[in-house]
Amino acid sequence: MAYSSRVLHATAFSSSHFLFQHQPRSSSSLSPKLKSPILKPCLLRRNMQASRAAASSFQDAVGGAMALLQATPATWQSSVLSNLFIFLVGSPLLVTGLSLSGIAAAFLLGTLTWRAFGPSGFFLVATYFVIGTAVTKVKMAQKMAQGIAEKRKGRRGPGSVIGSSAAGCVFAFLSIYGVGGEAYFRLWRLGFVASFCTKLSDTVSSEIGKAYGKTTYLVTTFKVVPRGTEGAVSVEGTLSGVLASIVLASVSCLIGQVGLHEAIICVLASQIANLGESIIGAALQEKEGFQWLNNDAVNIINVSMGSITAVLLQQALRSLHP
Repeated sequence: MAYSSRVLHATAFSSSHFLFQHQPRSSSSLSPKLKSPILKPCLLRRNMQASRAAASSFQDAVGGAMALLQATPATWQSSVLSNLFIFLVGSPLLVTGLSLSGIAAAFLLGTLTWRAFGPSGFFLVATYFVIGTAVTKVKMAQKMAQGIAEKRKGRRGPGSVIGSSAAGCVFAFLSIYGVGGEAYFRLWRLGFVASFCTKLSDTVSSEIGKAYGKTTYLVTTFKVVPRGTEGAVSVEGTLSGVLASIVLASVSCLIGQVGLHEAIICVLASQIANLGESIIGAALQEKEGFQWLNNDAVNIINVSMGSITAVLLQQALRSLHP
């Protein structure tokens, strides 16, 4: 019996020792030395694969955006993307010349312009905006003291943007939808350029006249009137307006929007339109029964006259030299 007891005890001890030695260990009990050779390379491979995928996706997105920006002819998508990028970069300048709602209206104008006439057309409108904004700020304190400054210290709202670009937008749509075919595309582009030459000339002549005009008078009666009177002109303002239209017409010629003779037509048309605008301002604006004829309405009439006059002059020259 004693021998059997010892045998049973030894057998039990060996079994328990064997079970203890071969118990499965939890992963948490593994030492870093046991984990790192197996798990670390797997994690590195996964991180590298994820990084490569992210870099590839980023490159694809950038490549797609660049291809869209360089689309020729411009598409609505490329026009929106281009304007979004430019407006974000140029936002410090935009807020000096436009209200927030004015910026929204200008974004729509920029998108339409890019779609119709590409980057060069957009550059022309941007040039108009920069010069117009700069000249509006000239002697702003003096203009404010005299009560003849533009509202919001020259920061124009959507009404002003729409009024100034109404004719240009019409010609842009005519170009986009190919009204009249290829033969009329250049004519629509001429009307577009002439509208902005007209408006820039009007803005510069008005702002310089209010700032530096020594003698201002009505074009209808030649009566001397205070600066800022509707329909009033001055020598200083008129000459500055002519120069502004020459500058913008020259820019449009250099970037290929119009030819030399078309640039000359734009300058002539802008001065004819501005004379007509001064007559309307002196005779009708702020008069009984014409309360609707505010600055925005006059702007629409002004740029429409300039662009239509340019188109008619061009057609007249074609008839003389077919």
